[in-house]
Amino acid sequence: MPKALWIAHVNVLDADKLAAYASAATPVITAHGGVFLARGGAYEQLEGQDHTRNVVAQFPSLQAAHECYHSEGYQAAIKLGKGGFQRSLMIVETID
Repeated sequence: MPKALWIAHVNVLDADKLAAYASAATPVITAHGGVFLARGGAYEQLEGQDHTRNVVAQFPSLQAAHECYHSEGYQAAIKLGKGGFQRSLMIVETID
């Protein structure tokens, strides 16, 4: 079964709100089988719009990634971070 990736490109607006979001979101993501592969580390922007932070998390399946995002716990984490960041977030199925 193919795995899935959450790929997020983030612009940080308020570091404290981002930290509150991350503290609440991390246990929800790991409870759904998510593992962070990249989380704000060094990067090189080659094309397109630059972002202040990039995050990649791997999930055991597309369904697990979807369920995590729509879970009560993750939606509560998003509310904690409201106004702290702008992002684009997608789920991408990997090649098995």
